[in-house]
Amino acid sequence: MKILIFSQKYKEEDQPYLEELISSLEKYKNEIYIFSTYNKQLVENKLHFDIQGEVKDNAELKKVSPDLVITLGGDGTVLSVIDLVRDSGIPVLGINLGRLGFLSSVEKTKISTAVEGLMKGHFYTEDRALLELCCENYPLFTSLPYALNDFTLHKRDTSSMITIHTYVDGKFLNSYWADGLVVSTPTGSTGYSLSCGGPIIFPNSGNIVITPVAPHNLNVRPIVLSDTNKISFEIEGRSENFLCTLDSRYETVTSEHLISIKKADFKIRLAHPNDINFMKRIRGKLMWGTDKRNH
Repeated sequence: MKILIFSQKYKEEDQPYLEELISSLEKYKNEIYIFSTYNKQLVENKLHFDIQGEVKDNAELKKVSPDLVITLGGDGTVLSVIDLVRDSGIPVLGINLGRLGFLSSVEKTKISTAVEGLMKGHFYTEDRALLELCCENYPLFTSLPYALNDFTLHKRDTSSMITIHTYVDGKFLNSYWADGLVVSTPTGSTGYSLSCGGPIIFPNSGNIVITPVAPHNLNVRPIVLSDTNKISFEIEGRSENFLCTLDSRYETVTSEHLISIKKADFKIRLAHPNDINFMKRIRGKLMWGTDKRNH
């Protein structure tokens, strides 16, 4: 197999896990490539591995055409690999070196076991929907207008709450008086949306969730829509500028920006070991059924 290793930043404490990953892949005679920005950091820290080459962007990724991309980091690393993978259809397997790890399903203590299972075909893939942002009158997120987790509109700093007039397929839904608004994919339903009181959505459910952030009216609740809907927004507030985010990336917008969100035309493919599924992950990560009184 051709394997591409991707990470955002080298950390000394992560070195043993990187070495274990490469050693495990070499054991099965895999062709190993490393994301060029990450490999440069490794070389600067005097770490040299016997690899087939580097990949720096989506064009080179498609040329090399690896069978799998393995990320080292947390869920943020999985989100950041979207720019590299894009519409290639190459599956992504996340090794969790971070904290919670909903997307990066392999724990760092099980790297060798996961690689062994991978080589034996004991894994499955699932397609995850993305959101696509469109701004009719100003350039916005032009290099990558997609989000795997969520899109948000939010007030800036300590300014007062804002009003977000929201439309579904051109029809008025509601005016949200709040600190902001989260529009989430099923994947992102376990992220920012969940912390704001949104529901957990199964990955293949075909939904989009709108969750207000600290709404002024307490009877305003999260709402679940079909991912065939197009959602558009008009923003008002005492401040001139507001924050607009796609996953961890952000830009400044004004009330003049005409923004809409819809499901993207392509999906990201995630890979998981056979013994890991969505229900098992949410039980473990959210500690359902755990009661310290029993220990």
